[in-house]
Formats: sequence, structure tokens, C-alpha cells
Amino acid sequence: MPGIARSAHTIKDDFVAPVCDDVVVVLYQDDDILLINKPSGLLSLSGKNPLNRDSVHYRLVHGQAGVTPAFAQAKLAHRLDFGTSGIMVVGLNAASAQHLNNQFQARTIQKRYLALLDGWMADDQGLITAAIAKDKLHFPRVKICHTSGKAATSEYRVLQRLEQPRRSRVQFTPVTGRTHQLRIHSQAIGHPILGCDLYSNEQSEQMADRLLLHASDLYFAHPASGEPFHGHCPCPF
Repeated sequence: MPGIARSAHTIKDDFVAPVCDDVVVVLYQDDDILLINKPSGLLSLSGKNPLNRDSVHYRLVHGQAGVTPAFAQAKLAHRLDFGTSGIMVVGLNAASAQHLNNQFQARTIQKRYLALLDGWMADDQGLITAAIAKDKLHFPRVKICHTSGKAATSEYRVLQRLEQPRRSRVQFTPVTGRTHQLRIHSQAIGHPILGCDLYSNEQSEQMADRLLLHASDLYFAHPASGEPFHGHCPCPF
């Protein structure tokens, strides 16, 4: 969990990311886009702290020696949390990046995630609807707040119920894209995501050595052709 230093007027995030030895894997490439697999434990964008320079964007722009060439014009159209693994789409030129940004802003891109949750969920599928607001007292957390929060909805479908201990393998389709949405929605219904350091209980956090949340699928319009495009990234857990 990020280390936070507080004073009367400021909140300082002094989190330093541990070294990530896993590589960013290119799943698909053409003249306009990349689809990549982000490893868990890697920032999407470099942080303000110079010790947090390593990130998906930094590696793409500068290249990973012996793994990927440099993509000097690479621009991220979206981010994944530090602990989340999985698929991301990257624009390789200004026009493609803007086209992808417009799709994300218009919410026409569909994202799917896989997660392992603590306990057995009662229903096979459903909607989680709970407004999310910034938690100014506990940065970088957010909180459920029905008065000041922004509307947030997550669809879920239980794929499998596992035993010893009881866990639920769930496919999430977020309707909205709030910060930490799937993590706090899972906690709100009493089934936190395993390995989550921000929204869990002691038991569920210790049941995995990483956040068991993976971005598995993206559905969008290709920025050059306009044709429907589906990107998939197999889940590692």
C-alpha cells in the first residue's frame, strides 16, 4: 500500500514501486495501435517521484532491450491500476490516440475483467450500483458515498465457485469507469478481490500475493478502419 505523509495542508504520496521484472508483452501490432499485456506490479504511467520512472508508457517509448522496439509516439488511451494485469490499447500516432480517447470518453469501448473474490457470491449474475467519491482522509482510497459520489455500475457474472477456501471466479463488465470501481464494489457486497491492499479484510489480502484482477477483453472500433475490433488477453490465474 502506498505510504502517505500528511500535514495540516497537504497529502504527500511517498509510494515507491518495487522493481517489476515481468515484461510488457505485445499482443497485437499494426501501423496505428498496439494491444499489450500489462503485468501486475507495473505503473501505467511514470510517477512524479523519479524513483517511479518505470512504467508501461516509459517502456514502450524507450523500448525493452531484447523484448520490444521503441514506439516513440506511443500514447496510452487508458490506464490500469498498479496491481491489475491485462490488456491495454495504445495509440501509435496522434490521430489514433485521439480517436481512442474519444471512444473512451463516449463510453463506447467495452471492457471485461476476470477476478477471484473471497467467498461464494449468492447470485449467478447481477448489477452492483453504488456511487463512488474520493476519500480525502485516506488517499489514495475512494469510498462509497450516495450523496457526494458519482454514479457507478458494474455488471458481474459468476463463472465458477471454488472450495478450500471458498472463492468466486467472476467476470466483470464495468458500465462506468470510476477509479478503483471493481475493487470497492466487490468490497461493498462483502466479497473483496483477493490480494487487494486497499479494499479487503486481512484474510482476503493474504490469500494471494498480487491483486487477482485481470483485464481480459477490449471491444472497440479500430481508429483507422472504423471496423469493430476485439482484443483478448488470457488470464494468468
